[in-house]
Amino acid sequence: MQLSIKNKPDPNKLLDWYDYNAREMPWRITPKKRLSGIRPNPYHVWLSEIMLQQTTVTSVKPYFKKFTTKWPTIFDLANAKDEEVMGAWAGLGYYARARNLLKCARLIAKEKSGQFPQAFEALIKLPGIGPYTASAISSIAYDIPETVVDGNVERVMSRIFNVHTELPKAKKELSFLAKQLTPKLRSGDYAQAIMDLGATVCKPKIPSCDVCPWMKHCVSRKAGTSRYLPRKVKKAKKPTRFGIAYFVERVDGAILTEIRQSNGLLGGMLSLPSSVWGDNYQDDPPITGDWKTKNNPITHTFTHFDLQLKVMHATAKLDETPKRGKFLALDEFDPNNLPTVMKKVWEAIKY
Repeated sequence: MQLSIKNKPDPNKLLDWYDYNAREMPWRITPKKRLSGIRPNPYHVWLSEIMLQQTTVTSVKPYFKKFTTKWPTIFDLANAKDEEVMGAWAGLGYYARARNLLKCARLIAKEKSGQFPQAFEALIKLPGIGPYTASAISSIAYDIPETVVDGNVERVMSRIFNVHTELPKAKKELSFLAKQLTPKLRSGDYAQAIMDLGATVCKPKIPSCDVCPWMKHCVSRKAGTSRYLPRKVKKAKKPTRFGIAYFVERVDGAILTEIRQSNGLLGGMLSLPSSVWGDNYQDDPPITGDWKTKNNPITHTFTHFDLQLKVMHATAKLDETPKRGKFLALDEFDPNNLPTVMKKVWEAIKY
């Protein structure tokens, strides 16, 4: 694969643009502060990058602030109880990230004296850290010239070089092109600059080409194909699964809850009891009772399927023992610790 050097955009032009246009984020050290010698906190970089996996900046900001307030250092996070961390993560989605977050924090605290490795090869061996996250931590936290490629960077590369190969097949080609542009100096700022360019200028539907620092080097702009790039393979329609959520309120106000299996969807999360989610409704109530059905099922979209969740509720006596789960008194139960789909169930019953 050959890169046309004469059309290669200048990374310094992008850095100049970034110096004046960098987005402010609670985990980011601005170019001005970096220039004054203030270095990024690797713990903050790692935490934000884990949270940002398949999640928007807007959604992550309040969670990042909550986590860093409650657990200011990686030692604090490593010593936290699983249920507290899973509860704090509730609503952010992709809950395997939270489980891996704890595994990684405890490994770093115990085996590496709280210090994150700098090299990509060491970082990628840590729980929950893949190639993108390893590159991001190495580059942003330590200024090592690793190439960071997310959806924003793929979009910028596909447009600058007018790449029409469909994603995900194009990933290798786009990563190769991105690597050719990664500078040896200010690598951390550059990694954030190119992501900011994709997020704020080289936007998905209508790019703002007139303010792009790489406008003159953009092949797709000259060809009039920018708005069609990157090309993506059409996604198959999601299947629909069906399940039943059981809301049980004891006469003293306690709520029946369960902890979902750690190796499944929403693993380790506090939840209201539910049946298996499958091709049809499979009734599996946690207690014997006078069950009443809510009129409309709850709908929720997961990454790989849509869920139709029928809601049933019943009242339990004080001496009644459930087949599974545990009753939590109202002062112990916080619906904010439920995953989003179960918050919908709670709201359907209570409001």
